[in-house]
Amino acid sequence: MFNILVLATRNKGKIREFQELVKDFPVEIRSLADFGPIPEAVEDGETFDDNAYKKAHFTAKVLGLPAIADDSGLVVEALGGAPGVRSARYAGEKASDADNIAKLLKEMQGEKNRKAAFECVISIAVPSGPALTYEGRCEGEILEEPRGSDGFGYDPVFYCPEYGKSFAELSMEEKNRVSHRGRAMAEVAREFDLVLKWLAQRLTEEKPPKPDHEQFEHNDWSEEVMVREVK
Repeated sequence: MFNILVLATRNKGKIREFQELVKDFPVEIRSLADFGPIPEAVEDGETFDDNAYKKAHFTAKVLGLPAIADDSGLVVEALGGAPGVRSARYAGEKASDADNIAKLLKEMQGEKNRKAAFECVISIAVPSGPALTYEGRCEGEILEEPRGSDGFGYDPVFYCPEYGKSFAELSMEEKNRVSHRGRAMAEVAREFDLVLKWLAQRLTEEKPPKPDHEQFEHNDWSEEVMVREVK
């Protein structure tokens, strides 16, 4: 029976959140921070599903352990689904949250259709490839100007009808109750006993492969490979 599940992130907030979520289950949660320098998966998918799976499977294959990852973003109806998978870099590769918001508001000037949604996909993968997928979505509208000082990303301009506030005006408890990521994580938690059984079955069906160092090439990694075969 396996007892380690790797969270494919170094985000301390996400780590604490997930550890709290599954604290009553017989599994040890690790993160990328526990394994030293590891190359990042290339997030070049066209959907949140693609990128979540890429991160989960890449991490699982590199470490030889089951891994969980998520990908999420803002989808605006009037913009044909943009920013979508480019939400974090909508205004450029090194854009700040303020930069992304400014670009979004500029493109939405004069637009009557303000419908939007935050979407999240969570993928749980084993080294050999198979994965489970969970999704969460929160419907809302794009405000004409930022409101609130909490949260991050597009939270200040995302209006949540259920509370009559922007995401940046919600408490953490309120946001977790209705957010896209909160809903996806809640689905995982509800079925986590089944997830653990599925993982155990998959990991005993075939021996996890040794790390495939060819994966490092497309990440433009140096020769400083952290994970090496044991001779």
